[in-house]
Amino acid sequence: MKKVFLAIFISMLHLFAAATFESSQTCKTCHPIIYDEFTSSSHRNASIFNDPIHRAVWDKHPLSKEEKYTCAKCHTPTDKKLLDALESGESALPQDNKIQTTEAITCIYCHSIQDVQEHAKSNTNILTTKEKTLFSARDEEKGNSNLQYKIESSYLGLLTKKSGSPFHDIDFSNKIFYNANMCIGCHSHKQNKHDFDICKMDIESKNTDKENCISCHMPLVQGSFTTAVDSQTHRYHGFAGSGHKPQMLAQYVKLSLHKNAEGFEINIKNGANHQLLLHPLRVGELQVNIIRNKKAMSLAPVKFMRIIGKDGKPTMPWLADTVLEDSHIKANETRKIKFSEKLHSGDVVEVRLGHYSVNPKAVKMLGLEQYNDLTKFTLFKKESFMIK
Repeated sequence: MKKVFLAIFISMLHLFAAATFESSQTCKTCHPIIYDEFTSSSHRNASIFNDPIHRAVWDKHPLSKEEKYTCAKCHTPTDKKLLDALESGESALPQDNKIQTTEAITCIYCHSIQDVQEHAKSNTNILTTKEKTLFSARDEEKGNSNLQYKIESSYLGLLTKKSGSPFHDIDFSNKIFYNANMCIGCHSHKQNKHDFDICKMDIESKNTDKENCISCHMPLVQGSFTTAVDSQTHRYHGFAGSGHKPQMLAQYVKLSLHKNAEGFEINIKNGANHQLLLHPLRVGELQVNIIRNKKAMSLAPVKFMRIIGKDGKPTMPWLADTVLEDSHIKANETRKIKFSEKLHSGDVVEVRLGHYSVNPKAVKMLGLEQYNDLTKFTLFKKESFMIK
């Protein structure tokens, strides 16, 4: 009888493991620094319960009334129960549970992406079916498809060397973890029912093993990637963006000033291989102040935005079928902004480039007035120029 009970219990454990993803907290045991970075990331907070912008847009989406949360594919891919309900045509609405609030996109999920299928509407992540095997990238292990946990001893056991993980095997041979194409499953494009691109990465040059999404948004920072190995650096898992750790990305944008007979111009060089701002609701802004005789003069700010709509009027994303305006700075573009004010010797020109997370004109419509961090100007980069 005990053997029967044990067999049933083990079967239930296997079923539970197959129906859920391991919690990211499990990863904290060996990767405490990475876990701490991850907890404040947009990946961990991608659900409607942690992302007020996503919640505001979803509440107005017609599919919310139809109880079809199709955003789950990228925003909460670990919620298998919701995805199964969506697939079977049942009611599929996000529930205020642990998966949605703390495990929306987990460490295990991203490190299980084996391949990405490209489609017109949106891409699809293909996950590995190999149990307890995760993908990762490490130059010295490149090509090793099955690194297992091993303890090697030498000098009669006085010295020991550990490799691999006691919790999972590691596959270092997956090329999409080196060229960062693992990211394009969710960060490539999204079309609405009118075959219109609501958002599109529109990468000008292909990712390489040296320059890609990971090298920019997950730069090497100080600290060991695991407690099992004393490494000097690890990939930043907070996922740097224009709103989170923008200083990590500011190096890819150059600001310069050129004085001329008509006034002056500010040049903004976007060194990234994609548009400077990607989120559909974001609005970039260039602010310029001239300090003369200890007095500041603010010039009219210059905005960069993409407005989508239908029949010549701005609309919500699911209704749009055309671009009404697009002044965003494109990949590898140098945008020249001209000003007619004449500069004097001794003037100091302060230049600030940043963005608003939500277009100020859409804040009230989306009911986001109370979120100060979303409605304030977020500084990305600044420079001061002394005029001779």
